[in-house]
Amino acid sequence: MSDHFFQPVSGMDLPRFAGIPTFMRLPHLPRGDARWADVDVGIIGVPWDSGTTNRPGPRHGPRQLRDASTMIRAEHGVSGVRPFEAMNCADLGDVGPNPADIQDSMQRITAFYKDVIAAGILPLTAGGDHLSSLPILRAVAEKAPVGMIHFDSHTDLFHSYFDGTMYTHGTPFRRACEEGLLDPKRVIQIGIRGTQYDSEDRDFAKAEGIRIVPIEEFHARGPEDVMAEAREIAGRGATYLSYDIDFVDPTFAPGTGTPEVGGPNSYQALQVVRGLSGVNIVGADLVEVSPPFDASGGTAFLGVSIMFEMLCQIAAGRG
Repeated sequence: MSDHFFQPVSGMDLPRFAGIPTFMRLPHLPRGDARWADVDVGIIGVPWDSGTTNRPGPRHGPRQLRDASTMIRAEHGVSGVRPFEAMNCADLGDVGPNPADIQDSMQRITAFYKDVIAAGILPLTAGGDHLSSLPILRAVAEKAPVGMIHFDSHTDLFHSYFDGTMYTHGTPFRRACEEGLLDPKRVIQIGIRGTQYDSEDRDFAKAEGIRIVPIEEFHARGPEDVMAEAREIAGRGATYLSYDIDFVDPTFAPGTGTPEVGGPNSYQALQVVRGLSGVNIVGADLVEVSPPFDASGGTAFLGVSIMFEMLCQIAAGRG
């Protein structure tokens, strides 16, 4: 049983539309708070989208995700897992980026996450664009490379953009491989689809031993079979989970910057996370929710529902 201090505010005590929103109505503990020492899982906002190459807006993602997360209740409706009773969870606030400087922002993000890791806290991140994953991995995988299970419609393995721009939301995992943060043979990318500039990213994946599951294969095999392979590739070693909301078909998640048709539905979006049983998750992120394109708020609610599924898997793994 977790410390009562870390229990979320119940909708039976305060209506979910009332109060100051925090992630899942958990206590807010800013950086440096003495109670960081008691936190098991910290939910962190990274309001930054300077790596975006198409439609901007994910910098506003954490704020909308926080608001939508007030709809999350304490118990999983299928498994019965109650993550807030199994672990001390808290909203650790946002990393303050420098919107005018990519390198400075990445240094700020890495420094924040190094403090999180040093405190023994497992980070669950609300982005932000997908470049955010790189500075997070620089903290999470500082001592040794990790595996990765990656849900996305894009590989994010490109070398550069516009003949030399090395840091965009299309390059984070290429840099992470080059920097020794990821073990390529323990990386699987699921849901890849859409038109292409060329095959450079897939050629890199093949050369490095990264497993790509195109959307056609995902639909043909089904989520359960694909996730069985993902668990086998990840093994028992430390594994990072990265989930781009554009993995989901834009019918169900229109609020994102680079949508691709033909993706999974919203149930399958949850189902794949439920297939992570036994994976040694050391950090996770949900990125690319873009409120300017999410008129109904449905994309954000799906996003926080996915984050709750992640919390439940982390809790089950600790049980």
